[in-house]
Parts: sequence; C-alpha cells; structure tokens
Amino acid sequence: MGYKVAVIGATGNVGREMLTTLAERNFPVDAVAALASEKSIGTQVSFGEKDILDVQDLAKFDFRGWDIALSSPGSKVSAQFSPKAAGAGCVVIDNTSHFRMEPDVPLVVPEVNPEALAGYTRRNIVANPNCSTIQMVVALKPLHDLARIKRIVVSTYQSVSGAGRDGMDELFNQTRAIYVNDPVEKRKFDKQIAFNVIPHIDSFMEDGTTREEWKMMVETKKILDPRITVTATCVRVPVFIGHAEAVNVEFERSISADEAIEALREAPGITVIDHRTDEGFVTPVECAGDDPVFVSRIREDFSVENGLNLWIVADNLRKGAALNAVQIAELLIQDHLRK
Repeated sequence: MGYKVAVIGATGNVGREMLTTLAERNFPVDAVAALASEKSIGTQVSFGEKDILDVQDLAKFDFRGWDIALSSPGSKVSAQFSPKAAGAGCVVIDNTSHFRMEPDVPLVVPEVNPEALAGYTRRNIVANPNCSTIQMVVALKPLHDLARIKRIVVSTYQSVSGAGRDGMDELFNQTRAIYVNDPVEKRKFDKQIAFNVIPHIDSFMEDGTTREEWKMMVETKKILDPRITVTATCVRVPVFIGHAEAVNVEFERSISADEAIEALREAPGITVIDHRTDEGFVTPVECAGDDPVFVSRIREDFSVENGLNLWIVADNLRKGAALNAVQIAELLIQDHLRK
C-alpha cells in the first residue's frame, strides 16, 4: 500500500523540487495533491515525467485521510496551515523556519540525527532545517563523531534561488540590464545582486546578526550538539543554484586532514572531491541537480589548536530543502508509519 502525500507550496521552487524528488525516488504514493494559494488555481505542475497535477486551493483542502504533507509555502502560511493539517492526522514535514526552534518539534537531518524523528508524535510536525545548516551538519557529523567539535566559524556563499523565483528573476534581469546598458532595478534584494555579493540575508537582529546567521547558529546546536559554539556570516552571491560554505572547525583533540578525508568518504550523503590541483574541487555550478553534499579543500588550520578548514557545497533546492524533506518522509514510513 502507498501513502497519500500533499505538497504545500507546490508552485514554488522548493515545492516543484519536492514533487520531482518524490517521483525520482519512487516514493510509495497512492495519491499526490499539489496545494498553493488561491491565485495559483488553474495552473498545473509536473509530478515525474508523465503526470500533471492540477493545483488545488490550500485554504479549502481537507487533510483528513492524508498521510504526509511536505510544506514549503512561507512561514506565515505554514504557521496557519501546518497545525491544521497535523490536527487532521497528517504528519507535516515543514520546510519553513516557523517551527524549527520549538522544543516539541524535532529538527531532523536523516544522516545526522534520525533518532530525533521519534518526537514527531508530540505535534505531528517535523521541521526541515535551514538549507545552509543542512549541508554543513551533514559534512560535520562524521568529524564530530571522530574528534568532537568545539567551535565552528562559517562564511556562506548562498545562491539567489534561496530567495525564491523572485531572486532568480532579479539576478537574470539585472545581468541583462547591465549588458544592454539599461537601468538596474532592485526589488528582491536591497543591493544590486548582479556582479556583486551582499552580506545580508533575512532581517537584522539587535546585535547586528542577521536571522539567517542566527538560524545556522541555533539549528546546528539543536541538531548536532548544544555545546558547540558557532559564528556565521551569510552572504548572497550572484549564482542561480547551489550554496557554498567556507568552514573553519576547532576540535577537542588533534585530527589530521587524512583522518578527516577518510571519515568523510565513509559517511552517508557526502562526496569528497579534494585534489590539490587545478579544478580539483567542487563549485555550485557543478553541484546543481545533484543530491550529495560535496566536500573539498580539506586542510589543517595551523593558526589554532586542532583546526581544520573545509569547503562545502550542495544544491540548496535538493539536499538543502526538497531532498531532505523527502528523506525524512522515507524515514517516517520506514520506522513509524508502516502500513
């Protein structure tokens, strides 16, 4: 028997990727519903290579009898409709930031803390972490098991797809405008994104940290280890798909680059490409459309005791969002929702 799966926010970047990922991984479905706001009624989305789904109105949808909802409609919408779906008996895997730090909602990356998923029964909601957090903790989990991480310093280089279709459109339109000498219009981002980098993602907090940076700090602690200290600088870059991170890690004991490489190569969900030659590393352009977290530039940091540097790259729409949500659903039906 299969499952009845609803995709909330099905017309967005992540929602469409969720539908694609469900089909590619042959998730056992009996029925799939594509849900979005009323303004999307009349549009269609693809499910796999052959199936086309009519988009249904989220506000009128009855979740009774549905098993799983993959939700990525934005935090405000999720705050309203995820509890509604959960209350109807549908387990919600929520990709927004709204529920992540609530203590009775598990925040899950299947390669890192699958045991946390058992806590979904408290509210029938599971939170999908921030895209940048996911790829970082996947890469750091085997190293933490090996030598215990004390401190993380991370700088991110995040693609415009993390800001949705409007962000991708703005990069395209600004780039074209510059080439043809038209005015550059700013709508989604507060600075020009074409041929530029912007150290501002999400809103600023009182201490000068952005909420994107705060998410990485608190989510890493919740998922990996509350004793780890984290500092982050998150930067938007003119790349369409794929986030990159330069990560400096301090450990409790000595760990060599060779030990780290061996541990990373044996870990699930990771591909190590680290050749100390030209082109011997992975960039966002090369990871777009792929599932793994790629780790390159693995080297010892001799400026601190027990330090390593890593370059971590992943497709933010796949492992950073849709794939992780589908993997949670797979774990859910494997261990908790068996029919």
